[in-house]
Amino acid sequence: MAALKFEFSNAELFPELPKPLPPPKARKPQAKAKAKANPAPVVAPAPSAAAGTDIEASALALDAHPDYRVLRRLQPRLEWPAAHSSDVVRVVVLDTETTGLDASKDKIIEMALLRVDVDRATGIPVGPVQVFDELEDPGMPIPKEAREITGITDADVSGKRLDEARIAALMDGVDVVIAHNAGFDRPFCEARMPLFRHYAWACSFADLDWKAQGRTSSKLEALAQALGLFYDAHRAEMDCHALLAVLVAPLPNEPNTTAMSTLLKAAQTPFFRLQATGAPFEAKDLLKARAYRWNADQRVWHTRLADEAALEAECAWLQAKVYGARNATVMVEKVDALSKYAARTGTLAPRAL
Repeated sequence: MAALKFEFSNAELFPELPKPLPPPKARKPQAKAKAKANPAPVVAPAPSAAAGTDIEASALALDAHPDYRVLRRLQPRLEWPAAHSSDVVRVVVLDTETTGLDASKDKIIEMALLRVDVDRATGIPVGPVQVFDELEDPGMPIPKEAREITGITDADVSGKRLDEARIAALMDGVDVVIAHNAGFDRPFCEARMPLFRHYAWACSFADLDWKAQGRTSSKLEALAQALGLFYDAHRAEMDCHALLAVLVAPLPNEPNTTAMSTLLKAAQTPFFRLQATGAPFEAKDLLKARAYRWNADQRVWHTRLADEAALEAECAWLQAKVYGARNATVMVEKVDALSKYAARTGTLAPRAL
């Protein structure tokens, strides 16, 4: 396939509005000013279009200087050009705010969805973006930590409930759900509405190797800042708009590929969890150096592998480096699109080395 070439400019992907001027400084009160009855309100003059143009010109000049970088406030984009291809995928970008980290006992207090069709080849959205963002009363006081992170209070959610019918309508025909920490969001969503069990999920945090792309952090705010954008984080809708902006931008080291197109492929590809069952104790440093993680509950070292070829190669490495001449049987969990990032397990099967 010929390499894809994007014709979108930064201005097309992230249209910006001029920043407002700072409010005028308040005058110092006169020492002997007399109070007036019913004083007329003082209205500050609105910034002119010319002033906005001057601000943008200054920002462009700073951005062109090697000693400065300019951040612009993210402006949500709700309309994209019409599709030029019939090969489109219906995507939902999702985020939740919750009372805590444990989906078995904590609750959702805000859910946001952006539904948009995406050109499969380019990963660029087409047509309108539909938005859902609502609060929900969790039936419990919102813990202080959650209030401080989100700014959502008990008064904000009092008596509120997610519109399940509207969520179901938005999810109709969706092919892939994308979240920036699907391992967190999916269990909460499935606990709240079982319909989320029936969709393929992709994770823009775990399914993309941001380090290999030259990014120093996989956090959403950092990824947005790398594109010159800032936004009010930790509210579900703005997090979704920020994630969509990150996903449609070309990857730093693959300028003809978007993160979105990479995720669409990853969503349909199963991955494997390999457990080094019965690995000798003296191999622990070797396994740790190879990025295996220790499961204290099951008392086993395990790792995640992207595909069947990687699984085969890892089994060969285990046989040669860890088990040696010993007969060994490891446990392999196949995680398909419908069980990725869910709290439930995939298909488990033993595998003889």
